[in-house]
Formats: sequence, structure tokens, C-alpha cells
Amino acid sequence: MPTTADLPPSVLDTTAPGYGRISRARARVQTDAAAVDLAGTWWFRLSPRADAPLDFIDPEAAPPAAGEIAVPSHWVLPSGGDRGNPIYTNIQLPIPLDPPHVPDENPTGDYRRDFVLSEWDGARTLLRFDGVESAFRVWLNGQEVGGSIGSRLVREFDVTEMLHDGRNVLAVRVHQWSPGTYLEDQDQWWLPGIFRDVTLLARPVGSVDDVWLQSDFDDDSGHGRVTVRLDAEDDAFPVTVRIPELDVESVFSDRAALEAAPSFDVGQVDPWSAESPRLYEAIVASAGETMLLRTGFRTVRIDGDRMLVNGRPLTFRGVNRHEFHHRLGRVFDEEAVRADLLTMKRHNVNAIRTSHYPPHPRTLDLCDELGLWVILECDLETHAFFFVDWVGNPSDDPAWRAAYLDRMERTVERDKNHPSIILWSLGNESGTGQNLAAMSSWTARRDPSRPVHYEGDYTGAYTDVYSRMYPTPHELETIAAEEGDIFGCAPAEAARVRTRPMLMCEYGAALGTGPGGLDWYDEVVDAHSRLHGGFIWEWRDHGLEVEPIDGGRHFAYGGDFGEEVHDGNFVIDGLVLSDGTPTAGLVEFAAISAPVRFAFAGETIEVRNRAHSLSTAPYVFTVSAESAEGTLAAEEVTIDVPPGETSAFAIPARIAEAASGADDAWLSMTAALRSDTAWACAGHVVSRAQRSVPTRPPLPSPNSFPTVVRTGDDLSFTAATFDASTGGLVELLGFPVEGPRVELWRAPTDNDRGKGAGSFELGAPESTLRGLGRIPGEPSEKRWRDRGLNRLRHRVTSVSRSTDAVRIESVVGAADKARQLRVAYEWLDLEAPSPLLVVDILPDAGWDSSWPRVGVHLTLPAALDNVSWVGAGPHESYPDMAEGAWIGVHERHIDVLNTMHARPQESGHRSNLRRVDITDDAGHGLRVRTGPRRTADLPGFVYSRWSAHELDVATHPFELPSSTRNHLYLDDAVHGLGSRACGPDVEPRHALWPGARTFSFRFERLG
Repeated sequence: MPTTADLPPSVLDTTAPGYGRISRARARVQTDAAAVDLAGTWWFRLSPRADAPLDFIDPEAAPPAAGEIAVPSHWVLPSGGDRGNPIYTNIQLPIPLDPPHVPDENPTGDYRRDFVLSEWDGARTLLRFDGVESAFRVWLNGQEVGGSIGSRLVREFDVTEMLHDGRNVLAVRVHQWSPGTYLEDQDQWWLPGIFRDVTLLARPVGSVDDVWLQSDFDDDSGHGRVTVRLDAEDDAFPVTVRIPELDVESVFSDRAALEAAPSFDVGQVDPWSAESPRLYEAIVASAGETMLLRTGFRTVRIDGDRMLVNGRPLTFRGVNRHEFHHRLGRVFDEEAVRADLLTMKRHNVNAIRTSHYPPHPRTLDLCDELGLWVILECDLETHAFFFVDWVGNPSDDPAWRAAYLDRMERTVERDKNHPSIILWSLGNESGTGQNLAAMSSWTARRDPSRPVHYEGDYTGAYTDVYSRMYPTPHELETIAAEEGDIFGCAPAEAARVRTRPMLMCEYGAALGTGPGGLDWYDEVVDAHSRLHGGFIWEWRDHGLEVEPIDGGRHFAYGGDFGEEVHDGNFVIDGLVLSDGTPTAGLVEFAAISAPVRFAFAGETIEVRNRAHSLSTAPYVFTVSAESAEGTLAAEEVTIDVPPGETSAFAIPARIAEAASGADDAWLSMTAALRSDTAWACAGHVVSRAQRSVPTRPPLPSPNSFPTVVRTGDDLSFTAATFDASTGGLVELLGFPVEGPRVELWRAPTDNDRGKGAGSFELGAPESTLRGLGRIPGEPSEKRWRDRGLNRLRHRVTSVSRSTDAVRIESVVGAADKARQLRVAYEWLDLEAPSPLLVVDILPDAGWDSSWPRVGVHLTLPAALDNVSWVGAGPHESYPDMAEGAWIGVHERHIDVLNTMHARPQESGHRSNLRRVDITDDAGHGLRVRTGPRRTADLPGFVYSRWSAHELDVATHPFELPSSTRNHLYLDDAVHGLGSRACGPDVEPRHALWPGARTFSFRFERLG
């Protein structure tokens, strides 16, 4: 029996990508050849080291007593047992940086299963592993087949001579750490195991080993052209290629005929695009098998500094997508993936970057079918070498070249038939070097029909497009201009990259509440043809669902499993929550990325069609006048705008009259699907715009307050009762209410906490970064805490009254700080059923930092948990995340009014507030109306079970205290969000700076 001393060095100690009976990489296609799915329950044993005895591979001996495991799965999921735990890191490695070696402490999983073959029709038989993290060895019937490294890449072994009729025994050893670990340092969970399919494949006599149908589109003639590339033995011929729908058939009698004329014209076709994903069924029949493919006709071309598909320029409005499921990890679940892609389409996502490895092949089938542009990325990232200034980085070490080329070959060959793939990407955050250049060269020779992408090629030395992550919009404008410094480039290099199309492979980091400022990026991209859009980081939060705590769902992040090295909640970074629930950030993205955009210009509305290839004919356009009472008038308008063009129409007179005749009305314009599509039903709104001019009544004149209140004096009025010593409310309109108190604090968001520098910038001189606008000082959270905004103290200086009014004056400051606010709360009309609160705030001179918010905080009874409001909604909105919310009448329960992120933080703000009703289940409660104010900008509100301070100190939702009172924040203004968790800070125009403020709210009782 072999022992661990027999471990070949190519598994754990060298840079070789694999060994043994490895079959060459080839395309994944549907075939009628026999196959055996080996998924199911396997014998399993986990050892803490790689040197466990090989006592489980002998087919004649029963394996030692152990447990069972499902294949595919990760052995650390579900967590909390005796099979280890997940580990989350971004750049750090959980093992020493000692390439290519790994530590002795190397969790190793041994797998075994029996299967029976009968009447197996295979001249050759391949054993395919679609995904194993991170290195594995294979034995079949006691004979070693080989080993492989490359977690998210398919590997096939030729096992023809090892199979038996009847019972066969397959044994696999999987190591969590391997030399491949240094090449797979992606921002994600480390999840070992056989997590994709294992399949036995028959290759009959006369079969085709590999097929590639290159289906091009001529945008001048509208014709399609197919080039057939086959890898087959002579006994496979004749080979027939048919496309039944086009009535096309081509027969290649032998290899010479194929080589002489591999291409043929198929006549007029409908081209494939993400907007119109037209697929044609193609049948490839050889002497031994029949294969079925779905092909799409499209051509990708770079024309100077523009990237064209089917002759038209392309703008990516995309997302980065990891493979992740909150319970399954990276195990493929087709229903969940289809739901993900449908959600993308419904929110105007048109592209995916497969960060940072090829996904399960069925994902790409769905992208072909539903219509998404795809940048397919190789399974490569060496980010940990950043910490040692890239010394020893495998990207520039010849010893690793075979591993790099092997990874790229397996990426390209498996998926080359997919029309959705329009760029190949070499990988992510792996520095630069000769091995990356070699990958690019190989790819360009193998598939010249698709450009090559790699963000780390900052000088454009070996790739076809210029790519950056987390540039500021100011930097984008410099890149789009004809002169000016470009990060990392000498003048000649800057000139070179300016000759190429530019895209942002990552931007708009979506950690927590946000991202803000996406409209800023969109404006810059729209203004410059060289800029081709980009990909939000990223699609989904990666919280792993663990056992409920206190009855609620709990999504764990880095550090929750006791990891020695981790990166906290940086993995909670998606436009959808871990369970797929869309966030307001996704709604914002949908609004900004809409294929049709509207602009109100006087008495007209401009309609701009930003689609790649479709006119606006698929949409129904509706213009309406609306108010708090509902729709006043609505009218459908017909307008057909070609792609890339803008048209305008006059606002119908009936609509304009209805809006002008109402108090505080607004105009709305929508575009909705005219018919059902594969991804949404008729009536689905793809774009919306509004124009509103709310009325602004004047502020009341200051009252005279002749009576100074003493402790013990009665401060009871028809509408409210006050505490004479503090001036605070005891009761308001029959409800126990506490407050109001001026509040400047919010529970910091991930973007408030963020460093604001892209990973490649972390070692750059501060002067360079400031010159790029990247790090304008400290993160907001630090500035706010340093100035004590989270620890405000209140000192009442006077309480005075008149017959129907109360005035409370106070000084507000922070512990250990000298800067203060002078605050006056003036309650008017207290003997009437609708009292008015007027708040005056005057800050001292010398405030040198933005504020998170400025408004007042009240607490209300916990039973008042139903909320209806007139204003922006239904989703949350902030100054730089407001496009996705629209003015109207909205309703929410308090428990869904705020987004409960895996790490609690500020959320739930609704802006443009006219009124808000807060009631119990019987309809009793309070109405708050926006009162007269100094500025035309309307206020907003947050209503939550928890205060900003309670949210601030909790690191998980289950740590929040039991709620006995609800918290209402009536905000005169709030600070923007930005995307500084991994991008730029809040734009100056959306920052909240200290200043004198006067605002008011009127209260009424309901029920």
C-alpha cells in the first residue's frame, strides 16, 4: 500500500499544474454519448495534515470507519462541526507566504465511492472534475490516475485502461492548501472540497474530441458566417454541421475538406446581443456521436479607442459576480443562479465579469439565453504578494509559466462556444510580469475574435483594452482627455493607453448602505466615447447563513468562525443581500443604468435611447401628473428613438394643466415593457424620471415668550405636555413621546469607515493619491468620532412659554470638545390639534468637519410600527443615492423599512418628505408634515427599532438590544454615502457641512 512518502512533488511542492493521464482541455458541449454522473453520497474522512495514510484506495479492502459527505459540497459547510470552518480573507493568505510550499497543517479530505458500469460504449473514457479546491489526487480501482491543481477549472483524465465491467472504486484525496493557493488569493471564502460535478464520459469510436463553432456577424450585409474547428480522429469523418432554422447544412467528408474550407455563409441572421439574445440550434454529427450547441452570431472589434459589437459601440453597465450561495457556498444551484440573472436583467444590469474565475458552465448557458455580456476571467490572483512589494510574485517567475498557461488554456477551451463571452480576462490583482504576457499572447493566437483584458496591465503592454478599478470620475475625465497624467504611466505609455477602449473592471464598491455617487460615474462615461462603462463591486453579499441566534437569521462574515487571519465584513459587499434580497443600491443602479433616460427641459421631455442595438419600440411611454392624492392625469405617448439617439416631445397640455392646478404636484415619465420577455413581464418599468416643484410656505415670525418656566411649573397644553426642567416632550397628541433632541450622529456605514484606496494604490505616495482625488483626508467615521459627534451632550439654558407656545433653548456639545451648537426648539399652536415645531441651529465658528446628519430625534411607542409617507421611496435614498427612489405615496412596516445588513449600520433614510404617517394596527398614531423651512430642499426621515447609537455598537444584528421604543429621526439634511469602502469619498456637492439651519415640522393625531 503506498504511503504519503510517495506523494509526487507535482502535487504539493512544485509549480506544476498537474500530472498523470491528463486529457487536453476542450469545449463543454451537449452530446448523446453516454455519461455517468457520480454526484451523491461518498465515504469521507478529514485529516489535519497531508500525510494521512493512503489506506482508502485499495478496492479490495473496505475503507476505514469514517463519515459520509455529499458531492458536490464543501466539507466546511455547514460549519461548526468537526470538519473545520470557512476562512475569509481579501488580500491576506491564511498560510505563510512561502511559495510554492504549504504548511504541514493542511486539512486533507479523503473521498471514495463505488459505481457499476455495464454495456459501456466507450472506445475511450474520461473522468471529469469540474471543480475541486484546491489540489487533488485520483485513484481508480487502486491505480493512480493523476493529480491536478486549479480549483475553479475543469480537469479531465483518461481512465480507459483502468475501468472494469461491473464494480469500480474511485478514490480522491483533496488538500485544502497547495501551490495553487498562491494563485487563488481571491477576495472570497476559502471553501475546500469537491464542490462541482464529477462525471464519467464515454468517447465512442468516431467521436469528436473538441468542437468550436465561431459564428460571426457582418453588420454591413446582415449575414452570418460559421467557421468550424474540430479536433477529431480520421474515423470521426464525415462530420455534418447543420443549423435547421437557417436551412443550412455543411458536410466535411474528411480532414482535408475541413482544412480547405472550414467557413461558410449562412445568409441573413438576427445577431446576438445582450438586448436581443438570439440563439440558433446547431447540430454537429460525426460517425460516433451527435453534439448539440446553441450559437449566436456576433462580432467583437476594437476600432481605435472604441470597442464595437456588431458594429455598434458598447457600454458596460455591469456587475462583478462571484459564485456564491448563502448556504451552499460555491456549489451550483441552477434555480438560484437563474433567479440571480433574472434579478440582474430586471435591474438593467447588462454585463457580468466572472470575478475571479470561470463559473459553472450552466451559468454561461443562461447568460447566452437571457442576454448578458460576459468578461470571462481566468482562475488567477496572487494578491498576497502585494504585501512584499510583489517580490517573488509568480506572475514574473518562469517556474510558474506552465501553471499560468494551463489555467488560461482550460478557461478558454471550455467556454469558447458561448456568444455571451466578448472578452477574455487573464485574472485579477496579480501584479504584472512575463507569465501574464505569455497568457495574453497565447489567448490572442488561439482566439483572435475576442479582446484580452487584464486590469494590472497599467501601461497597455500586452492587453487590448485599458482597465482600471476604483478611479474617481475626475480621473476618468483625465483618461478620456488627450493629455494629462495617468496613474502608473510615463508620457509615452499614457499616449498608448489613450488609443484603447477604457473600462472600469471594478467601481462603486457596494459594501453596506450604498453605493453613492453612481450618477457621477454615469455622467462622465456618457460624455466620452473612449469610456466603456464598468462593473460594480459586486453583485452579492457573501454572508454564510449559520444557526439562528435569538430566532433570527444570521449571516456570518470574516472572524465569525474564529479565523486567525481574516478581513471582517469586507466580504459583505453586494448589491443584493446574502439571500438574494435586492438593496436600495441595486435599485439606484437600475435607475442610473436604464437603457432609456429622460430629461425635463421646459415644456418638453427629452428621450435618450442608450441601448446598444434596440430602438425604443419595445416600450410603452407614459407621462403623468401626480400628487399626494394620487394620479391626477396620465397619457401614453408614442415615440420611437433609434439606439444611440435622442428625441423630444412636448408635455401634453392636459398633463401640464393638471400639474399646475394642484398644490405640490409632480410630473412623472416611465418606460415599461410592452410585451413579456424571457426575464420580465409586460408592464415592468425599466426607466423613470420626475420633476417636482414643491410649495414652500414662509417661516413664521418669532414668538414672544414672556413667561420663564420654573421647575414644577405646569407645561400642559391641549396638544402636548412637556417636562418643565428639560423642556422635553412627555406626551404629544395623546401619545407618550420623548424628545426632540438635535442629532448629528448616524451609525457609520461601511463607506463612512472606508479607507478609500484601491488595492493597487495602497503603497503609492500620498501626494500622488491626493493629486488623483483619492484620499481627501481621513475616513468620515474617524473625523466624526474625533470631533465627538457620537457623544453629544445637551444643556438646557432656558424654557419659556406663552399661552399656546413653548421655547426651549439649549447648548449642545461633545464630551472633551469645545465646539458647540446653540439650539432653540419652538413649539407653536399647542392649543390647536396640529402643533408646529420650529428648530433653529447655530453652530459655533471653527467646525472643520462634515456632519453625518442634522435633525431631531424622538422616540415613539413600539406599537406604532406601520409607516406611510408621501415623498421619495419606496426604497431608501440619500443625497448621492436618490435616482432609484421616486416621489409618491409609499408604505412599509418598520421591520422592513431599514436594511438589516450583516453588520448593522445607518440605513432607511427617505428623502423629499411631504408627510409621514406612523400608526398602530388600529390606525391610531401620528402624522408629521414638513413645515416651513429656510431652503427649498425637503427633509427626510428614518424610523427604526434601534437608535443610531445602538446600531453603531453592534457588529451583528443579534447583538442589538431588545427594542422597547421606536426611534424617529426627522432630518433636515444628511451626508452622502460615496463608495469609500474601496473607492472615492462623497462628492463635495453631496457632503453635509456645518451651518445655521432652520426647519420645521407639523404634527397631527390620526385615528
